[in-house]
Amino acid sequence: MAKIELREGLRLQPGPASVVVMATCQGEDGKPNIITLGMYMPLSFRPPLVCIGVAPQRYSHRLIDETGEFVINTPPISLEEQMHYCGTESGRRVDKFAETGLTPIPSLKVGPPRIKECFSHLECKVVQKHTCGDHTLYVGDVVATSADEDVMNGDVLDILKAQPIVQKNHIYYSVCAK
Repeated sequence: MAKIELREGLRLQPGPASVVVMATCQGEDGKPNIITLGMYMPLSFRPPLVCIGVAPQRYSHRLIDETGEFVINTPPISLEEQMHYCGTESGRRVDKFAETGLTPIPSLKVGPPRIKECFSHLECKVVQKHTCGDHTLYVGDVVATSADEDVMNGDVLDILKAQPIVQKNHIYYSVCAK
C-alpha cells in the first residue's frame, strides 16, 4: 500500500477525540460572544484549573485578553447545529446568541454569561497565558460551577444523561451505554 505525505499530521491520529465546549466571553464593552472549542482540558483539581486553546486571530481571543474571564459551557448533542454555527461564524460580524436562539443567563462570579441550554458551566478567571505555536493556551481558575440537576447523579455528572458532544476531525457524536 502506498503512503502519502500529509500537510496536517495531527489529524491523522485516531485519538484522542475531544469533548466540545462552547466558551462564552465578553469584551470591556459587555457584548457577549460564543466560541466553540475542541481544545479544552481539565488541568488540576486543587486548585480547580482548566485550559482552553484559542487562535490569536479569533475575535474571542481579544475579548478574553481584555477581561481575563471566560465560561466553559458544555452542550448536549441536541445542540450540535448551534455548536457548529458558533464555531464557524465570527462574533465580529454576528450576534451568535441571537442567530442560534441560545439564551444568555448571568454567571455567578464572572462577567461573561452562561448558556442556559448547556448542561454544565465552569466560570473562569485567567491565571496564566502561554503562546504555543498557532494558539494561545489560557489557564483558567474555576471560580464557580453549575449544572442542570437532571444530568447529575449526586455530585457526579452522568454522561449518559448529559450526552456531551465529542468530536474528532469535525465528526460529531455522543456517548451511549453498551
